[in-house]
Amino acid sequence: MKISIITVCYNRAKTIANTVESVLSQNYTDIEYIVVDGASTDGTREIIEKYRDRISVYVSEPDSGLYNALNKGIRLATGDAVGVLHSDDVFYSCDAVSAIADAFLRHNPDMVYGDGIYVNPRSRRIVRNWVSGDFSPDKIRNGWLPLHTTVYIRRSLAERYGLYDESYRIAADSEFLLRYMLNPDINIYRLNRYIVSMGTGGVSTRLSKSIIKWREDFRSYKRHSINPYIALPQKILSKLKQFIFKF
Repeated sequence: MKISIITVCYNRAKTIANTVESVLSQNYTDIEYIVVDGASTDGTREIIEKYRDRISVYVSEPDSGLYNALNKGIRLATGDAVGVLHSDDVFYSCDAVSAIADAFLRHNPDMVYGDGIYVNPRSRRIVRNWVSGDFSPDKIRNGWLPLHTTVYIRRSLAERYGLYDESYRIAADSEFLLRYMLNPDINIYRLNRYIVSMGTGGVSTRLSKSIIKWREDFRSYKRHSINPYIALPQKILSKLKQFIFKF
C-alpha cells in the first residue's frame, strides 16, 4: 500500500531538514514523499535539493497560501492514502507510517487518525499532549476533532468529496475534517498511538491569529449545521486541557 506524505513549506530553513529526514528514516518503504515549496528565499530550497534524489515529487513555485499548496500536493499524489507532515514537525517514531499502513490493511477504513504532541523547539519539552480518543459524531458536534496531521485518508475520498476550502485562511483543515468525519459513508479508524511531534509556533497556534481562527471555526460550524455557541467554547476548553494534562 502506497502512502503519500505531503510537506508544504515557505522559508523554513531552520526546520525543513528535520522534517525531511523524519520521512526518509521511516521503516516503511512504500512512501511517496511530496514536497511543495512556495519559492522560499531563505535557503530552504537549497536544503531540500540535498535530498532531491530521495523525494518523489518536488515543486518550488509561488502559491497563494498553505491550503493552496496542500491542494497542489494532493493533486500530485498517486498513493492509496494521503496525509500531511508540516515543515516544522516530525514523525513521533520511525514506524509511524508502518502503523498507519497496517491500520488501513488490517481494518480497511477510509480514514485513520491518531495522537500527537506539541514540543517546544528550544527546550524540547512537551507543551501539549493531544490524545484524540475515540471517534463519534456527537463529540464533533461538541467541539472535538483529532489532530489534523495525524489524519490519513484514502486518496479516492479527496477526488469524491473535495480538497481544502481555500476561502479559509487558517481553519480550512478543521472544515475539511468536519466535512469528512460527519459523512456517514466514511469509515473511520482510530489508531491508538502517537503519530507526530509538532513544533509550537504554527500559524493557528499564535495568539495573534486566534481571533481569525475562531471566526473561521464559527463559520465552519454553521456551514455543517453545528451550533457554534456550543461547539466553539468546548473546542477551546479541550485545547486548554491539553496543556494541563501531559504525560
